Amino acid sequence: MRALTLVSDRNLQLIETDDPPPPGPGEVQVRIRAMALNHIDVWGWRGMAFAKRKLPLVVGAEAAGEIVAVGEGVTNRKVGDGVALYGALTCGTCRACREGRDNLCENVAGIMGFHVDGFARELVNTQARLTVPVPDGVSWTDAACAPITFGTVQHMLFDNARLEGDETVLVHAGGSGIGTAAIRMAKAIGATVITTVGDDEKGEKAAALGADHVINYRTDRFEHLVRKITGKKGVDVVFEHVGPDTWSGSMLSLKRGGRLVTCGSTSGVSTQMNLMQLFQQQLKIFGSFGCSMRNMAEGLAQMADGVRPVVDTEIDIADFEVGLDRLESRKVFGKIVARL
Repeated sequence: MRALTLVSDRNLQLIETDDPPPPGPGEVQVRIRAMALNHIDVWGWRGMAFAKRKLPLVVGAEAAGEIVAVGEGVTNRKVGDGVALYGALTCGTCRACREGRDNLCENVAGIMGFHVDGFARELVNTQARLTVPVPDGVSWTDAACAPITFGTVQHMLFDNARLEGDETVLVHAGGSGIGTAAIRMAKAIGATVITTVGDDEKGEKAAALGADHVINYRTDRFEHLVRKITGKKGVDVVFEHVGPDTWSGSMLSLKRGGRLVTCGSTSGVSTQMNLMQLFQQQLKIFGSFGCSMRNMAEGLAQMADGVRPVVDTEIDIADFEVGLDRLESRKVFGKIVARL
């Protein structure tokens, strides 16, 4: 089978390797059909692994495919089922796992494509419990965006920030994969969406997705316009994943008692914060990482109902490095998906 491996920093090779053995007890074997690119792929490509790993490493952290074989004891999956694949190797037995809080697993063994071999190969064996069924009518391309993109946004907006339909949310980087998903999910429940983008072309596309107000952060101070748009009250929720470059403005954009939820720090890992503002305004800050398998299922259900991912480009697996370079340069609107 073909497998895309990282052999050194910024050096990917598409190789021929042996097929995996038949799935073991509790496992399924999945033929990967589509794989979505994410910033975690860019980080790994750059050499920014936050734990020990061995190269060469098969890349790819977000994927969907078709079950082609099942192991002993698997009764809830069958050959031919379409599944989205959970990329964190959770233990399945700790309290968090038992309670369905998979992204808080106490004994996670790593993230596929980052710490251990990932999904950029034609066949993968995985635990059946780490697969989520794909509803009828959802394409491979869309399903590949469920494990990280839709799942992450579902967890951020609704588990953590608890966004409601009569509220206003500020979505940063509205042209990114999770930004476009956040716009669509927020609009699907009737919320008012303000979003920031880096150029006017992305602004037009964000408006076409349903964003009520679009701010070009390169030409305007977004926090000033947010206060103006909201009659100086501020927004109920800020969807933050940029980091230091937007943090202070995000805090200023919140109304009293507002909630900020963050899942990323693409502009750096450290920032300063006004603690008096935090407690006097009674603001709430939520850190959010990944999602649960329940969130994946919820995201797939939304896709089946018509809330689809925005796909910037579909590429062949052989062009994965081109996709990473495009993602790193922020020249995308939505997701880049590789087909196998």
